Amino acid sequence: MSNKPSTILRRFVSSKLFWPLVILALLLLYNLIFTKGFFRIEIRNGNLFGSLIDILKNSTQIGMIAIGLTLVIATRGIDVSVGTVVAIGGAMAAYLIGGSLVIVNGVQHYVSNVPMALAIAGALGLTAVAGMWNGMLVTRLRMQPIVATLILMVAGRGVAQLITAGQIITIYYAPYFFIGNGHLLGLPFPAFIMAFLLILTLVVARRTALGLYIESIGINPTASRYAGIKPETYVLWTYVFAAVCAGISGLIVSSSVHSADGNNAGHLFELDAILAVVIGGTSLNGCKFYLGGSVIGALIIQTLTTTIYTTGVAPQVTEVVKAIVVFLVSILQSQSFRDLVFRTVTGRRVAVP
Repeated sequence: MSNKPSTILRRFVSSKLFWPLVILALLLLYNLIFTKGFFRIEIRNGNLFGSLIDILKNSTQIGMIAIGLTLVIATRGIDVSVGTVVAIGGAMAAYLIGGSLVIVNGVQHYVSNVPMALAIAGALGLTAVAGMWNGMLVTRLRMQPIVATLILMVAGRGVAQLITAGQIITIYYAPYFFIGNGHLLGLPFPAFIMAFLLILTLVVARRTALGLYIESIGINPTASRYAGIKPETYVLWTYVFAAVCAGISGLIVSSSVHSADGNNAGHLFELDAILAVVIGGTSLNGCKFYLGGSVIGALIIQTLTTTIYTTGVAPQVTEVVKAIVVFLVSILQSQSFRDLVFRTVTGRRVAVP
């Protein structure tokens, strides 16, 4: 019994979540020392506000995409079209909801073109079709994932522009704004959406055989096929799921800014989402995946971005600073690197995979 705490500690230190949590803690410690008021949290109208709350809220846009991408990457795939799918989802929701001003007895009322639930379903349905397109190209036509999703990355912007007629669609329907700007129990509502999506995905992936199937496909799809698993089916649905996650992010983006921009919404989200997945411990070579780590990766990216802005780093070097931090986290995640450091420090020989 006395060894149980030390055993748990050793497992935690050796886990893929350890170094991302350490980096996140160091970023927070830096802000505690050098950024005045960073940890200050105010209560306004029963809701919490502050830099930490902003980080939590803003990380959800990348975090939800990262959850979907984690499963895709676990199958040795990649999806560089998720940023474009964000724009498609937001554009379709804005097109369906729209909103118009109606004056009744001298009182202004904003009404939706269609019921909000129908608009959300339509937007997510369209993003699911986009994911199905990617999955079909990868599994049926045997295209390389980066090539298949690059097609939608480019063409999808045109689809979003067609939906918005090349304009920025302004949304006037107030209930829709709650998705991106609302609060629940004092916290931003998007955080609850991401938490629900994360828990749901964890339950399905870890409490059923689905997670093992996905990991086995990432390790060796041929062996998985001989074991009775149909890799094409599971890979196809991981792309659909990733697109739906991006669509949810698109709802939050369009709700937050009260509009949809088919050209700029979700721009470069795919890069941050892929970085979040890698930082969280999931290898681009497939195999094991870490959904919680991907969310932590999104929090690291958003915390780093907020830190850079609040400390007054010149805009032209912002991406360089982000790249350095991402590089450090990624290299710390490498078992080969850690074994090399251990061998150098202790002089012991270790097996490097």
